[in-house]
Amino acid sequence: MDDAVTVPGTRIGIGLDSVIGLVPGVGDLAGSAISGIVVYDAVQARVPVPTLARMGWNILLDALLGLVPVAGDLADVAHRASRKNVRLLEAAVAQHPDAGPPTAGYLAAALGLVVLPLVLAVVVGVVVLVLLVRAVL
Repeated sequence: MDDAVTVPGTRIGIGLDSVIGLVPGVGDLAGSAISGIVVYDAVQARVPVPTLARMGWNILLDALLGLVPVAGDLADVAHRASRKNVRLLEAAVAQHPDAGPPTAGYLAAALGLVVLPLVLAVVVGVVVLVLLVRAVL
């Protein structure tokens, strides 16, 4: 999502998230949804709840940065939420390789810390998209 292609002459990677983020509103929503796959994998691996909270924050911040035209897209490239979340997932799995089956409390916390930021990102994106359409019409 963040590093599919390296910009020639630099060490800056650009990925699918940066490209689809150029589409106002819809691109950021799609990018957040795709980034949620890493978080879904983290829940299945029973990553600790504080780590899930950081992952949810990374996705929410990524979506909010993407809402600002041009400057937000540049900030989105620098933020690299998917890369951060993959590193968090790898570190958590390395520390707790066999976490066991999830409890109801864990699933409730995971739902609250992961799904709610994604829903908030979608709501904000839809509101911005509606405002853009109204401004154009």
